[in-house]
Amino acid sequence: MAVHIETRGVPGVDGDDAITVVTMDRQERRNALEHQTLAELTAAVEGAAGRETRVLILTGAGGHFCSGADLTGVEDASFAALLQGVLDRLRDVSFPTIAAIEGSALGAGAQLAVACDLRVATADASFGVPAAKLGLMVNHWTVQRMAAIAGPSAARAILLAAEVIRGDQALRLGLVNREGALPEALEWAAQIALLAPLTIAGHKLMLNRLEATPADDVDVAAAFERAWTSADFAEGIDAFRNRRSPQFRGR
Repeated sequence: MAVHIETRGVPGVDGDDAITVVTMDRQERRNALEHQTLAELTAAVEGAAGRETRVLILTGAGGHFCSGADLTGVEDASFAALLQGVLDRLRDVSFPTIAAIEGSALGAGAQLAVACDLRVATADASFGVPAAKLGLMVNHWTVQRMAAIAGPSAARAILLAAEVIRGDQALRLGLVNREGALPEALEWAAQIALLAPLTIAGHKLMLNRLEATPADDVDVAAAFERAWTSADFAEGIDAFRNRRSPQFRGR
């Protein structure tokens, strides 16, 4: 199993599953995502929604959150569709989700982080979306969410210039809410778990409605399809696998 699930009780809250901790554990790949891990993450979030969960924490084992997609197993946009399912579930569950981040939160890892409601990260954590180094694209919703959380200027640097920012800079931008790692996330989750869950669910719903999923856009869809089926994408993957610099030609 690439994903581990632990439930914890909180004094003053009935039951022993007020907090669900979901840990990505592919340490040999810095918790990079592939199809099976995405399926396990989907099941983990759905399982938490079926319990009396009041807060879910998403984290990674071995000193890294998630280094992105495992490019040894990503061949086409089917990976993006599976990832979108996990992002949607993190967004749509009624309880708060917290990303507890150490090390890398890159590419798909950054997408998971911004899909969570709250983020706790160490000062030396790293956030970035290096899609432009590979010739692929993230989905429209991720761009919207990144701009809403980090601000339009930082989002443009991350998405257009493939900049990677540190956790302390992310804290100043508002991309990160608090400095720390899993212990600090657990402490915060325990405080949140004591609050009124119906109030939180209503507020989360309203916050989500403020940034409704972008409407279908034929131009965006065409750009996405073009990138994921391009020779540049094939070049980016081949360059990554063979540890060389890619040569992109815009086709």
